[in-house]
Amino acid sequence: MYDSMTNILTVDVEAYFCVKNLSSIISRDSWDSLPLRLESPLRRLLDLFDEYRCEATFFVLGWVAERLPALVQEIENRGHEIATHGYEHRPLTETNPRSFEEDLRRALSVTQPLVKQPIRGFRAPSFTVTPSTSWAFEILERYGIRYDSSVFPITFHPDYGFPDVPLTRYPAAKNLTEVPISCIDIAGKRLPCTGGAYFRILPYSWSRFLFRKCIAAGRPVVFYLHPWELDPGQPRYPLPYLKRWRHYCNLDKTELRLTRLLQDFSFTSIRKILT
Repeated sequence: MYDSMTNILTVDVEAYFCVKNLSSIISRDSWDSLPLRLESPLRRLLDLFDEYRCEATFFVLGWVAERLPALVQEIENRGHEIATHGYEHRPLTETNPRSFEEDLRRALSVTQPLVKQPIRGFRAPSFTVTPSTSWAFEILERYGIRYDSSVFPITFHPDYGFPDVPLTRYPAAKNLTEVPISCIDIAGKRLPCTGGAYFRILPYSWSRFLFRKCIAAGRPVVFYLHPWELDPGQPRYPLPYLKRWRHYCNLDKTELRLTRLLQDFSFTSIRKILT
């Protein structure tokens, strides 16, 4: 272990075809006709977390919970926190308060009956709680959500970013805590030190360096990934080069890198950090 600080491990439970990168060529109406390919990589994650005695927070898409209820129950039964990722995986920047509330209500109505613990956490699809969608905080409070982990405190990404917010958790509303995705300041720039494509594309040594910088600043790292990132055999679609690179790069290396990360750092769920 590089440091005794316990970091935060999160998984966004969605299928490979739910991602924004593929939304221009795969319609939501076609999702039911596609293979989910979720059970094998998700159980591999659960086995890894068992091996390294990690508790994680799983942000489960309601659409997935409706189709794989036993898998959601297995996640909780193996000691992890179930939170919600909404129902349709529609970015908040492409919706409005009324539609978002309907989506959240639907997600909770299909997911909460499957699990014993109350669902207290939310993560927006594509991290799209931004300055223009901060109206979501009030709605989340009304539905009993007590923390959000959707804010990415960067400025350079075309789809998300919430500049000038704290890099550590902070109150987003009266009864709602924001647990932002981890970044560090280097030479006046905020850089992600977390997961997803950043973890797959950049060398593991760089991820480890950023983790240690964040920990040295006294902040646990909020790390995230998706089950489909452990599935190099997923179907390949004809995307533009940058989108193809972001989605498919190093899928065959994710599991090995994740194993190294679990060996080097300790992790737990958001609920454990906040209690």
